[in-house]
Amino acid sequence: MRILIVEDEVHLAEALAQILRKHHYSVDAVHDGQSGLDNALSGIYDLLLLDIMLPEMDGIQILRQLREQGVRTPVIMLTAKGDTDDKIAGLDYGADDYIAKPFVTGELLARIRAALRRKGDAVVPEDGLRFADLELNMSTLKLSCKGKELKLILKESELLELLISRRQAVTSKEQIIEKLWGFDSDAEHNNVEVYISFLRKKLTFLNAGARISTIRGVGYVLEAAE
Repeated sequence: MRILIVEDEVHLAEALAQILRKHHYSVDAVHDGQSGLDNALSGIYDLLLLDIMLPEMDGIQILRQLREQGVRTPVIMLTAKGDTDDKIAGLDYGADDYIAKPFVTGELLARIRAALRRKGDAVVPEDGLRFADLELNMSTLKLSCKGKELKLILKESELLELLISRRQAVTSKEQIIEKLWGFDSDAEHNNVEVYISFLRKKLTFLNAGARISTIRGVGYVLEAAE
C-alpha cells in the first residue's frame, strides 16, 4: 500500500513516514498544499494523510478538489485537538476519518487499516490478501499456500499486493512503476521484469494455484491456474 503524507511540519512528516515504512507501507511526503494536490491527483496512492493547515492551499481545499474531480482515495485528516469545525468540514467534503494531533501511533495505524478496508480492496483480517490458494500477510511479508510459507522482500510483496488488488485486470509496467517506485521515479521496465520473475519462481516453489500471465504489449495479470 502506498500512502501520501501532506504535512507542513517537516519533522512530524518524517516521523510519520518512518513509522509507516516500519509497518511495510510505501510512503511519500510533501509539505505544501499545491504539491499535495498534484501528488494526490496522480492516482497512485491508496490513502492520504492530509493536514488541515497547509501553505498555499489548505487541506479542506485539497479534499474538495479531489472529490469534485472524482478521486475517491481514502483520506484521513490530521487536525489540531479541539478543532470541531475543521472535522465537520472535512467529513462533509468526503474525508473518511480524522485524527487529532498529537496522536498515539497504534490508533493511527488502526485508523489507516480501517480506511483501507472500507476502500473495497481485497483486504481481510490480520493484514492479509487472498487470491486462489494464496494468502499474503503484508505486515510480515509472508506468502502462504497449501501449508507452505516463505518470506518475500518488500518490493515483491508490494507487487503481489498490487496484482491481487487488481485481480484478473491487466496491469501495465508503467502502472507498476508508478505504484511501487513513484511517478517521478527513474525505475525502468527491466526493474519490473526482474520482480515479476522473482514472484513467478516463488509461486512455482509453492505450487500455487495462481499464475502471473504476460499480456504481450500490455502488461501482466494474476489469474487462477486452470
